[in-house]
Amino acid sequence: MDASLTQLLRRPSHRTEDPMTTFHPDLRRGRFIPNVSYGRLSSRLVRSVKWRATDPGPDVSVQEILVPGPKGAPSVSLRVFQPTGLKAAAPALLWIHGGGLIFGAPEQDDRTNIAFARELGITVAAVRYRLGPDHPAPAAVEDAYAALRGLADRADDLHIDVDRIAIGGASAGGGLAAALALLAHDRAEIRPAFQLLLYPMLDDRTTTRTDLDSLKVRVWTPKSNRYGWSSYLGDAVAGPDVSPYSAAARREDLTGLPPAWIGVGTLDLFHDEDVEYARRLSDSGVPCDLDVIPGAFHGFDLVFPKAEISREFWRRQAAALKGAL
Repeated sequence: MDASLTQLLRRPSHRTEDPMTTFHPDLRRGRFIPNVSYGRLSSRLVRSVKWRATDPGPDVSVQEILVPGPKGAPSVSLRVFQPTGLKAAAPALLWIHGGGLIFGAPEQDDRTNIAFARELGITVAAVRYRLGPDHPAPAAVEDAYAALRGLADRADDLHIDVDRIAIGGASAGGGLAAALALLAHDRAEIRPAFQLLLYPMLDDRTTTRTDLDSLKVRVWTPKSNRYGWSSYLGDAVAGPDVSPYSAAARREDLTGLPPAWIGVGTLDLFHDEDVEYARRLSDSGVPCDLDVIPGAFHGFDLVFPKAEISREFWRRQAAALKGAL
């Protein structure tokens, strides 16, 4: 691993515990989170729960807009946050929510999306994409691409600088953002300026690793991962014919992609695949900052948003966005 990545493995020097097995001091309550796995019935139950929208306050506006969907598919909805009174062209972030490709909604990230709009003075558009297993690959990434194209097409009325549109997401959304970067690169219609990838779900082949079954993971388990990928890819999961537009880690050549920031915890099921993808981006000449949080599990910042490490994790994302845009 080169120096640009190694220096970003944030492991506090005062700790002597093994960060691969020990919870971060701010996240110790995570030990009591049961290792519940998702399947067909439980994921549908989660999908039936309506997320409560967050009031952005007077300094940030919110609106729901529709843009044309992929060919032969429905329109795509975007939940758009903007600083109140925005008049001049400003950067934008297309945000893709997590949920293992099987559940989730833009509203789950309202808090951080509002904060990005407020603190950075940018537009944040969260896409409402189709989910598996009802809508298998490539439905989700095609919806994300339609959202990106829709933002570019409506750049004038939304006051967006088309040369400064970042793409990002968490978990499955991070994986979709990475796949979207590949799709946008290959179609050469719109070039995202940056990739913000929070513990991204990148590699369906992780489902074949039995050594991960004994890890102290929380929130997203190996069993959930197998169901999520199988719901999206069907019988093709972990086979030879999976498209990199469905699982970005499948791409051999990563040259020419937008600069990236990847954040993941040592207790995250996706730790290894995320570190490897960051290394491959860097080796391909793509600037990539890798931020590894010792003792952090999957989605820790959503579970414990008030923990200091969660706040710091968001500040690092904001700093990466600000520097890129």
